[in-house]
Amino acid sequence: MERKIRNSAKALIIKDGKMLAMKQDDNDEVIYILPGGSQNAGETLTDAVKREVAEEIGIDVEPLSLEFVIEGVYGEALHRVDFVFLCEYIGLMDQDSSILPSDENQVKYEWLEIKNINELPLFPSKLRKQIIRLVEGEKTVMYLGNEEDDDLNS
Repeated sequence: MERKIRNSAKALIIKDGKMLAMKQDDNDEVIYILPGGSQNAGETLTDAVKREVAEEIGIDVEPLSLEFVIEGVYGEALHRVDFVFLCEYIGLMDQDSSILPSDENQVKYEWLEIKNINELPLFPSKLRKQIIRLVEGEKTVMYLGNEEDDDLNS
């Protein structure tokens, strides 16, 4: 079986000491993930992150820099590469539109206090420490390896 590798563009949106995250109820377990999703053929990663954030939560962002790369390798079934971009929050796309989750497990989005993300179920967990380091102006690691290594055991 030939496994395809899927690129995913994720947005790290930080404003006033908080980060925007999607809240998911996954089998009665609440987790937070960064907004974003799959890159389409012929689409740049920065265009993908802008489109995905607009589709998922109805906000306009401007990608500033690629900050993290993290893989999700799950045997023969799935291999995903997430490219996490630091994005500037521009604003709501349409004040009158109601944002409908693109995934039935997505409950809503929340602004999370970055200082508290080590205590929150942010997935992948490898991002927690790096996001705090980024906000504090410390050196970060761009390539974080396979999310499975830490996240299945946390």
